[in-house]
Amino acid sequence: MAAFYAILPAMPHPSPSALSERILAWYDRNARVLPWRSPPGRSADPYHVWLSEIMLQQTTVVAVAPYFRAFIERWPTVKDLAAAPLDDILVAWAGLGYYARARNLHKCAQLVAEWRDGVFPDDEDSLRTLPGIGDYTAAAIAAIAHGRPAVVMDGNIERVIARMFAVTDPLPAAKPKLKALAGTLTPPLRPGDYAQALMDLGATVCTPRQPACVLCPWREDCQASRLGIAESLPAKLAKPERPTRRGIAFWTLRKDGAVLLRRRPENGLLGGMMEIPSTPWRAESWDLAEALAAAPVATEWRSLPGMVLHSFTHFHLELLVVAGKARTPELARGLWCSLDGLGGQALPTVMRKVVRHALAKAY
Repeated sequence: MAAFYAILPAMPHPSPSALSERILAWYDRNARVLPWRSPPGRSADPYHVWLSEIMLQQTTVVAVAPYFRAFIERWPTVKDLAAAPLDDILVAWAGLGYYARARNLHKCAQLVAEWRDGVFPDDEDSLRTLPGIGDYTAAAIAAIAHGRPAVVMDGNIERVIARMFAVTDPLPAAKPKLKALAGTLTPPLRPGDYAQALMDLGATVCTPRQPACVLCPWREDCQASRLGIAESLPAKLAKPERPTRRGIAFWTLRKDGAVLLRRRPENGLLGGMMEIPSTPWRAESWDLAEALAAAPVATEWRSLPGMVLHSFTHFHLELLVVAGKARTPELARGLWCSLDGLGGQALPTVMRKVVRHALAKAY
């Protein structure tokens, strides 16, 4: 196959300025309307850019939009967000996943509000010193909010660049090469619009499957389109199969119908969130007799039919749910919450599934 590519005549290389002008003209006509985005050619609010980029990590635009609107309505400025209790932010974040982002969001807001009087830094190096801001987010804020010619690389842009230059090296090893190539194209003028244009191109035209190459403003210069390999790029190494972990969750009720919750440790998976108490999650199945050592109270437990299934990035989870009534609720360690109050608790998605399962099966 490589030999076949080699016999094709070389393509002329257009100037970076010609490519940027072409895609910016396309963006001016086709930019997506997003709640955190300013129209082409207008300055963006750094708070909106930062908040949206943190939310968009590992999450889709469709999922993020209502959360973003709710956050902006409730906390219009970074100072408002900094002053909010962390639990309020975790509750508002529930369902977005990757909850360390919410904790870092709060820490970052406090630093910006306290040290910089609510003004975000405008350079990548300073932005990277803030909690939760890595290379991509720093570049996005610098470019989109401050007009710095930063090289912004998200999944959509990686795909566009891999196809533009026919980079067949698999991800993630190809990331540095793709970033270096992207840097040769990043323009000094309108770098924020340029970055968003590439994001939109990848999201709407240069899609993972069946890219609409006939609509692409870069089609005539795209090496992968010319070679007929666009849909196969970027190449990716096969992901290892996710293991399965198992546990037992204890649906614990007080006489008045309140349910027992506890807070997870600040560090680690779902850190700082509330949960239905459970055993550790492990590869081996649990039997109830063994699991009683992890029960939050001493009582009689009955197994509820069915199972709660949830998938995290690195593993699948299977949870059995058992129900019991606390004979001595004052000895239980945790928080008693009325059923009506569960919606106001910082319960991650997996625990909301446990709640729904228990409410459906225990009564």
